[in-house]
Amino acid sequence: MNDRIQSLVMQIKHLEAELLQEMQRKQREFLYEIRKKRVLFQQEVALRHKLLKTTIRRYLIESSIPNMLTIPIIWSVAVPAFFIDAVITFYQWTCFPIYGIPRVKRSDYIVMDRRYLKYLNFIERVNCAYCEYFNGLVSYLEEIAARTEQYWCPIKHARKLKNMHSRYGKFFDYGDAEGYKARVEEVRRDFDDLE
Repeated sequence: MNDRIQSLVMQIKHLEAELLQEMQRKQREFLYEIRKKRVLFQQEVALRHKLLKTTIRRYLIESSIPNMLTIPIIWSVAVPAFFIDAVITFYQWTCFPIYGIPRVKRSDYIVMDRRYLKYLNFIERVNCAYCEYFNGLVSYLEEIAARTEQYWCPIKHARKLKNMHSRYGKFFDYGDAEGYKARVEEVRRDFDDLE
């Protein structure tokens, strides 16, 4: 990786640390703490949240008909999502040890914590659980795919990508035939930053 790219990666890591500090400040602002993956609000905040909860009846009355009609379409994606989750987890558990790739920890990507929000009614909590599962699953899949790509084909694209995954910075520049042939084995095993 050239010096400029290394410098940008370090800037990104610094910004991620800054983002984490800001999130911790918000945690203090909204008066909650996390203990053993469980979110606990201070008692007076939890009581205030319960008062803000919309009843299911009111929630349904205020929902638009087009939104209600799309619910079966949204939920129809759940079955394929569960299937993909099972298949991709099986894939990494069987293949990653053979390739020498560190496994992706599923719980780092699929975080289910919105159920602790007392201001959400049952329908909102179920919907939030679906969204946090599905979006976490997409991130989990992306990381497994990124590590697989680093092993099998660590070459950047010629065209600009809208979103670069976590391993992309380690890839060879498009057209760097000499670098690829000389160092492909080194790059396909370069997962030291994950430990």
